[in-house]
Amino acid sequence: MRRKAVLVLLGALLGACAKDMPPEARGRAAFASYDCKRCHRIGAEGGTTGPDLSYVGFRKSARFLELWLENPSAWQPDTVMPNFHLNEPTRKALAAYLSTLKGQAFASGPKPWDAPEYAGDSVRRGEVLYERVGCVTCHGKAGKGGYHNNNVIGAMVPSLLHAADGFTKAELERRIAVGVRSPVKADPAGAEPFLYMPAWSELLSPAEISALADYLISLKPKGGPQDAW
Repeated sequence: MRRKAVLVLLGALLGACAKDMPPEARGRAAFASYDCKRCHRIGAEGGTTGPDLSYVGFRKSARFLELWLENPSAWQPDTVMPNFHLNEPTRKALAAYLSTLKGQAFASGPKPWDAPEYAGDSVRRGEVLYERVGCVTCHGKAGKGGYHNNNVIGAMVPSLLHAADGFTKAELERRIAVGVRSPVKADPAGAEPFLYMPAWSELLSPAEISALADYLISLKPKGGPQDAW
């Protein structure tokens, strides 16, 4: 209870002291003040309890980020991220800052999936890519799914366990490259789904996309029901 009160007060102070700063700068200050890096990595810095945020601005819209920050468990009931009860200006500032994160953290240094231990192992390289660029935040650990989306059939982002059943490697590479900007709606007249797959060719090389495809193919279990993607 005491921690919650301190965080609420901190949010109010940030809003009062930084009102003349650009939203992205206010969000960066809030990110540091709330010690978000204790759970989240950006580039080489931060924890691993929560997902990597190095590419979060590419894969998630500011609108979704605001919704998520308002109450994470309202969107994903089994999330381990607590509700910090952020006020609206702080949520908007954090969303503005997170929206700027599109891989710049790796622009001047080595990328984790290019480490020597992954040389010659495309599947392992693809697995690191899957985790670090954030595919895991929609499709789940090891492609098992379980993440919610609004106004889509089944109300879930599809798992990837059987992607190899419906796609050749070339087709998987193309799907990753061009993305799925408009998922099929459960209600055609309803709202646009918040979560979608971006066109990763805008940020990843053909070799990186190829490694991701190899990793997805490796997820196919021995036997069992198929799951469309």
